[in-house]
Amino acid sequence: MINTYEMMFILRPDLSHDQVNKQLHKYRDLLKQNGAEKVSMDVWGKRRLAYQIKKFNDGIYILTHYTGDGSQVALIERDMRLSEEVIRYLTIKLNKGFEFEEKDIPELQSTPVITPVEQPQVSTPEIEESVAEISTDKVTDVEEMVAVEV
Repeated sequence: MINTYEMMFILRPDLSHDQVNKQLHKYRDLLKQNGAEKVSMDVWGKRRLAYQIKKFNDGIYILTHYTGDGSQVALIERDMRLSEEVIRYLTIKLNKGFEFEEKDIPELQSTPVITPVEQPQVSTPEIEESVAEISTDKVTDVEEMVAVEV
């Protein structure tokens, strides 16, 4: 009997985009090889956890839907339990009539390299001129100050 399953799993937040992609492909292929007919994966991204799990405060959430005969559940959960990258997972069987579109895994792009912006060059004479204007403004000589007795 073919059932529909929903599985949410959370990956460690310190994984790179390439490592996340590798995990997504690994679990999709594991499901397909073990008889899952339709597989859809949505990456929700990095989110704050409700409580600390395995010393992590954040995690990368992945929502997966698949159809199969049920034998896939034990296989994939066993693999996730042994995986260092997965910090939490949960699989539920959905009610009959739940429909979803089979989607290919979204390819996460690696973080773009940040290039430093060129700083505007300020010449030394301009700086010296600004300092001279500031230093001559409102200079009070100590001798001119009058002490007031209370």
